[in-house]
Amino acid sequence: MSLALATLLYEWRRYTAAVVALAFSGLLILAQVGMFTGIVHAATATIDRSRANIMILSPKMESLINSGGGAIPERIQPLIYLNPNVVEVASWDGNGGRWTNVPPPGKKQVTTYVNVTMVDTRPGALTLPVDYPDSVRLALLEPYSVAIDRSQLARLGVKLGDKATLGGHTVYVRAVLDGYPDINNASVIVSRDTMRILGMGEKNGKTGPLMVRIKDPAQAEAVRDQLNAVSKGAYKAWTREQLAKANEGALMKEQIIGVFLGFSVFLGFLIGVGITSQTLRGAILASIKEFASLRALGVSMGSLRWIVLELSVWVGLAGLMATALFTFGVFVLGKNAGLPMGFPMPWIITVTVLLLVISIASGLLSLGILKKSQPADLLR
Repeated sequence: MSLALATLLYEWRRYTAAVVALAFSGLLILAQVGMFTGIVHAATATIDRSRANIMILSPKMESLINSGGGAIPERIQPLIYLNPNVVEVASWDGNGGRWTNVPPPGKKQVTTYVNVTMVDTRPGALTLPVDYPDSVRLALLEPYSVAIDRSQLARLGVKLGDKATLGGHTVYVRAVLDGYPDINNASVIVSRDTMRILGMGEKNGKTGPLMVRIKDPAQAEAVRDQLNAVSKGAYKAWTREQLAKANEGALMKEQIIGVFLGFSVFLGFLIGVGITSQTLRGAILASIKEFASLRALGVSMGSLRWIVLELSVWVGLAGLMATALFTFGVFVLGKNAGLPMGFPMPWIITVTVLLLVISIASGLLSLGILKKSQPADLLR
């Protein structure tokens, strides 16, 4: 075991402030990234958990986030079947409408705009998420029935079994879901038939994005390329994983979100360097006699500097472990509150590098204190 690691383990209390500062610097960034990514995952949960291997979008769309021109002509759907690898194609339609609950006596009426998304209720249907209980599928078979995520019930002023009006039609809450929140507008899920009854289905020969299931999911990228090669600019095919990454990237490119994250990185760096460097300086100063003893034994100043730098690296690694622990705690809290969170690997790598840079920079700023480790001071 190296001297630096032994020092950190034996005198861990002196370095706790530095570890905590690094942990909160990382948490400051990852919590925001997790929340923003969770917004994307919540908005596209139905697609992400469907049986689709490929998505067909309008050629103008680069993601499902804040993209206009999402409708595609109905005539595209039969053309996708020309590929021999395609097994099933189904449109994923969405709309929106005015929602008004029917409150019990003494309760406030809720009127708001909701997003309406659809699923097919056939067993094993392409658009039916794989984690839907069969009870939900059966409940949505009833005309005018809706399913709502548990986190949205209070927001919409309803509970299981209640009725409300949606787009001027009376609907009934027949199922409650978990894991399908919507951070922006509340969302309700209906069957394709109910969406048509509500007058929210395909219009003017246009449909929403198409979901495609193929024979061999391992060939998704090859089939995507084949479909794009014959599209003639009428549509663009994406693998489901490719589209998920594009959705995350599109949200992170939003100007206001970029400002938030940029400020968080800057603030995290300042806090981390400020507290960590001062903590390391204080810890080294408290151990200055030990460093002076090492110099008296013939250890060079260069070796002592390497010990301090190695110590700062170990502090950084301890901060990374603390960051992972705190981030996991925030993830659990968010999940219990109905807020999904996601942590893209590029951001995890970015935060890892940032914390190590902070710890090493703090170690470099602390090297000056070693000048006080004079062997002659041991005689005083």
